[in-house]
Amino acid sequence: MRITPRRLAIGMSLWIPNLCSGIRVRRFADDWTHATVELHVNLFTRNYVKTAFGGSMSAMTDPYFFMLVMHQLGRDYVVWDTRGEIEFVKPGRGVLTAHFHVSPEKAAELRERAHGGAKVLEWFETEIKDADGDTVARVRREVYVREKKRVTAARDA
Repeated sequence: MRITPRRLAIGMSLWIPNLCSGIRVRRFADDWTHATVELHVNLFTRNYVKTAFGGSMSAMTDPYFFMLVMHQLGRDYVVWDTRGEIEFVKPGRGVLTAHFHVSPEKAAELRERAHGGAKVLEWFETEIKDADGDTVARVRREVYVREKKRVTAARDA
């Protein structure tokens, strides 16, 4: 069965770590350039002072940049999420949303830089916003990209 953006969004929303963390993937764009993810702050996802738990906000941003890059580059590339940073700006309450974007031009640039097996590390940024559109946190995620080595069959002499 082929992975489609819709199937992946549903699967990621039902994946136990996301499901139990109040994280819902609202959509992946059909061309794999965008994703939208929500965090529902509730009894299980809030901290001691009843605002969004920082770990939940970090988790809601964890795999999405690397997934967008991976689907745009295809099977000939190794793509990993390697590092993340989060700056908390204000307390998060209610439903928090993050939008992820990797343009086709950026994917093409990464493909070119990784050509021949070069290791590429690229930072991507997004903001987590509340229902009023206020920034709750600024997030940076580092993605690793490398072209896979091609294996050629030995020729008979």
